Amino acid sequence: MKQIIIIGAPRSGTNMLRDILCKFGKVGTWPCDEINYIWRHGNIFHKNDEFDKSLAKPKIKNYINKKFNEIATKYNLEYVVEKTCANSLRVPFVDEILPNSIFIFIYRNGIDATYSAFKKQNSKIDIIYILKKLRFVPIFDMPYYAMKFIVYRILKFFPSKRKLMMWGPQFHELDKDLSSHSLIEICALQWKKCVDMSENAFLNINNNRIIRVRYEDFVLEPKKVLEKILRQLDINFIDGEIENAVKFVSKNSVGKGNFRFNKNQKNDIYNVIKDSLNRYGY
Repeated sequence: MKQIIIIGAPRSGTNMLRDILCKFGKVGTWPCDEINYIWRHGNIFHKNDEFDKSLAKPKIKNYINKKFNEIATKYNLEYVVEKTCANSLRVPFVDEILPNSIFIFIYRNGIDATYSAFKKQNSKIDIIYILKKLRFVPIFDMPYYAMKFIVYRILKFFPSKRKLMMWGPQFHELDKDLSSHSLIEICALQWKKCVDMSENAFLNINNNRIIRVRYEDFVLEPKKVLEKILRQLDINFIDGEIENAVKFVSKNSVGKGNFRFNKNQKNDIYNVIKDSLNRYGY
């Protein structure tokens, strides 16, 4: 069984890429969006999602590998694809646990990703979405997450505290940044932390285990880019499968952040993440 780990900041096409890959034979994943509960098992009291490899204790390594093997066995898979955005803050930890995995790093214009993340921050809680993920919470971790959920529900009634309910990967010093930045700037910082920490981690991983995907390239030429990814992963496909897999890919979100944010908002975002934007030519 081969493990494919999709790494990317929130709202960068990670879900899209995972779902498309899982349309091919012998490729699959968990029947929920993310498994952060599994990745955090044994470290649930760690204050954020930034884990270094020292936190990958033997019992945790065995536990997470067991979960990958269970999914592979249950669905008769040769490739298990996993996408949890918080993993972009802890690539060395993931690499320590799954040293033979392949990383697919998908990145997107930070202004567009910030706009999409900002919209997500203001969306309603999806109970069905949460229930699907709860099936994979380790039993002994249940009390902790139940209490956390209750606290978050209470905080929703206090507008001044809503920023404390930041959705997505929790990075180091988030609490400090919440007190000094707007929510839009925090969403931009979240994107920056995810891509910067991923890039730093990849410096210590063999390039043969890393596949890079530019979101804009994928949605503009999905058949071409997907075929390249499949060949790099050594996933077999037949005529017509690629066309069918990407038939719902849309390019309509490209540039949406630049269009929807006003000039002052874009300046605020750019001032926070300009070096990371420049790295990717945005």
